[in-house]
Amino acid sequence: MSRIAVAIIALLVVVLVLADSSLFTVDQTEQVLITQFGNPVRVITQPGLYVKTPFVQTVIPLDKRLLTVEFLGRPGDDITLGDQRRLIVDSFVVYRIKDALKYYQAVGPGEFAIQSRLNSIVTASLRRVLGNNQLLDVLSAKRELIMATIRDQVNTEMPSFGVSVEDVRIRRADLPAENTQAILARMQSERQRIAAQARAEGAEASAKIRADAERERTVLLADARATADRLRGEGEAGAIAIYAQAFSQDPWFFGVYRTLQGYRDAFATGAARLVITPDNAYLRYLQAAPTPPSP
Repeated sequence: MSRIAVAIIALLVVVLVLADSSLFTVDQTEQVLITQFGNPVRVITQPGLYVKTPFVQTVIPLDKRLLTVEFLGRPGDDITLGDQRRLIVDSFVVYRIKDALKYYQAVGPGEFAIQSRLNSIVTASLRRVLGNNQLLDVLSAKRELIMATIRDQVNTEMPSFGVSVEDVRIRRADLPAENTQAILARMQSERQRIAAQARAEGAEASAKIRADAERERTVLLADARATADRLRGEGEAGAIAIYAQAFSQDPWFFGVYRTLQGYRDAFATGAARLVITPDNAYLRYLQAAPTPPSP
């Protein structure tokens, strides 16, 4: 191979190396920071093919899309609420790198270099905002307003980092173990109190129903006795009137009839004993047949 061919090949290799070192592309989802000896030179936010100084300038790509970072609560990092209850909060933050230059100057290269700063800022804001709210607020529809307040507070500190926080959310909120047991015990005592109150109210209603039923029973029995006595008196009065009328019509027959009824009642069983003299007037119809008086 001639020297000219070798020179041409060497030149082509040098050109390819220089082209590879000086040309770079920017994707639609990226923004690129160009540094020269560690100093920022320019920021590229539009996609396309670009040129840089080879071996001198460095390309630092940063994502333009929404990024998510999770913060897992630890037992020692629990948050005290406004009602003095404690929560272990797992949260996550959705953020976007808005200014690549400020981001690089504040935290350096890398998409996740901001995580430690976000962790401290978001945790402090969670403590401030949740410390002014109660547990029921965190578990109710007011939670949206609470999280928006936390997001706004975090965003006030983010411009100096070149970052915009789009959302802050609580993924999970757990009670500490000792608080959980205390709340369960309180819930149990509350349910027992409600059950005891329900039983007391039931016993009171039962006693009232029984008292009303006993009163109605007493009234009904009294009315029934009064009615029975009245009807019995009316019956006896009617019977006496009938007896009197019958006696007035034929006193002799009525006397004989009553005497014969007395015999039937006294001697029907055959076991009756009478201690009287044989000439007693009571036995007169056993000694001789009754004779009606002359008209």
